[in-house]
Amino acid sequence: MQQLSKTLLGHAGGILAWWNHRISNGRMEGINNKIKTLLRQTHGLRDERFFTLKLYSLHHSRLTLLG
Repeated sequence: MQQLSKTLLGHAGGILAWWNHRISNGRMEGINNKIKTLLRQTHGLRDERFFTLKLYSLHHSRLTLLG
């Protein structure tokens, strides 16, 4: 219980900031996960321009990436 208390006190600023501003980095984390999955799926691509196009098309993709 004491360890939990220390952890909560250490993160109190971030926790209280969320209650004040309601901003989360969840969407950015999701985008990063999609990029990592795309990297795993396209290992061995030789053309960086094609990978860049795949990144741009990721935004418009409605399908989930399976990793």
